[in-house]
Amino acid sequence: MKYALVTGGSRGIGRAISLKLAEMGFYVLINYTSNEEQAKITLDSIVKNGGFGEILRFDVSKKEQVEEALNTWKEKNKEAYIEIVVNNAGINKDTLMMWMEDADWKNVLNISLDGFFFVTRNLLKEMLVKRKGRIINIVSLSGLKGVAGQVNYSTAKAGIIGATRSLAQETAKRNVTVNAVAPGFIRSDMTAELDEKQLKSLIPMNRFGEPEEVAEVVAFLASDKAAYITGEVISVNGGLY
Repeated sequence: MKYALVTGGSRGIGRAISLKLAEMGFYVLINYTSNEEQAKITLDSIVKNGGFGEILRFDVSKKEQVEEALNTWKEKNKEAYIEIVVNNAGINKDTLMMWMEDADWKNVLNISLDGFFFVTRNLLKEMLVKRKGRIINIVSLSGLKGVAGQVNYSTAKAGIIGATRSLAQETAKRNVTVNAVAPGFIRSDMTAELDEKQLKSLIPMNRFGEPEEVAEVVAFLASDKAAYITGEVISVNGGLY
């Protein structure tokens, strides 16, 4: 059995990624912070399709919670190791910087940046020892081009892009690849309140993307077919740059 962890795996893009990895034969650990009901729905969908997995609750931005949850899981599964980690957890608190509260800055950065660091560091050593691993970070168009009203979110995602490229150079000799996927406007909870009719006119393909289209790229990067790709950022944005 091969194991994969998807942070923020209960809804939207995270759910689509969890389902796709399970379809590929991975036992999927579905991380969530508060919405247990949605995490269980994702797990039920995996099981109904013949896959395997479990839900795992912890806040990725809290070091103690990350270590307790992952170390406990590893103690209970001593013959297993998590060879795929998808750092998908993230939030947005959009407003112009002049009105941005301290908490909205810190929370957005902590979940993306601290979450990436605490989760990846915990799992990295075993990947390096086993000489096989895939670290896939979900970033954003915002982290590549910047978006007004998203200084915090753009900063967080740009930081992960830099971390992706740096870590890729540290781990390549051990066959551990590190890549990022940068979605544009994708139908999910995060974009539910946006004016799709107005915004799709900015997108060359004239539509929002689907979570499953992001999941397909993640699946490729998680596969052996992507063994020679590392330090890359792949956009899934319908041509919007």
